[in-house]
Amino acid sequence: MSDNLGLNLKLLCSHYRSIAEVCRKLAINRAQFNKYLNGQSRPTAYNLRRIGDFFGVEDYELGLPAEQFARLIGARASDTPSTPSGDPLYSLLQPLREQSASLARYCGYYFEYSNCMSVPGNILLSLVHLREERGTFLFERQERQERSASSNLPAEDWVRCRYLGAAFHLQDRVFLIDYESLTLNEMSQTILIPSYKSRITRLNGIKTGVSSGDRRTPACTRVVWEFLGEEINRVSAYRQVMLYRPDDPRIDDDVRQRLAVGPVRDGLFESS
Repeated sequence: MSDNLGLNLKLLCSHYRSIAEVCRKLAINRAQFNKYLNGQSRPTAYNLRRIGDFFGVEDYELGLPAEQFARLIGARASDTPSTPSGDPLYSLLQPLREQSASLARYCGYYFEYSNCMSVPGNILLSLVHLREERGTFLFERQERQERSASSNLPAEDWVRCRYLGAAFHLQDRVFLIDYESLTLNEMSQTILIPSYKSRITRLNGIKTGVSSGDRRTPACTRVVWEFLGEEINRVSAYRQVMLYRPDDPRIDDDVRQRLAVGPVRDGLFESS
């Protein structure tokens, strides 16, 4: 794994200003990190997980052949195995798959803005990838927050969530159902209003789920999906995934207005 790991780490680090910046954010000794890059040493399981969480990849993916890993960074391949037709859950959802209209025009990458359920008063920015696989529309949503936002742990430690789900276009609404794949302790549902313009820019919707606190309080928030493109610099986009204060200049007024608390009416809630 060491040879592949070093090449893959170099590719990931190339999206930052310098290796020193990466080491500083990870709080890993530069000399030790150089050994990872040169294939002279392998990170401990703990450091490997921290590196993966920082860059938004899985531990085992860091050891993939360099060419395969490069493709993965551009557009993740599916890691969802085929499901036998005799499976009861598959059979239960099959009528929805047959009834669902195509979501092909919506495939690509999005930033999802939402009012954070775990840290009220803040805006959570997530990265979503919606794709088609053998006629089924699947998506992956990446979230992360600094632990220091809600605890006394070092700021370089991150809480990362990775949601996997399926999307259905049923009677003029887009329904997305997912689960948190790293802890397997949460499901959420998002309903989006489609856009009827020739070019998709932003979609409005509602998401339900639970807060990540000990009480796991059920919660609901407005969401805004901002279309980024069918192919993007995924590492660069992932660097923006974090928690923002509502007055942060990186959050524009249009997003703030769309996320504002108030009654939801189609006329005021139209996607663009």
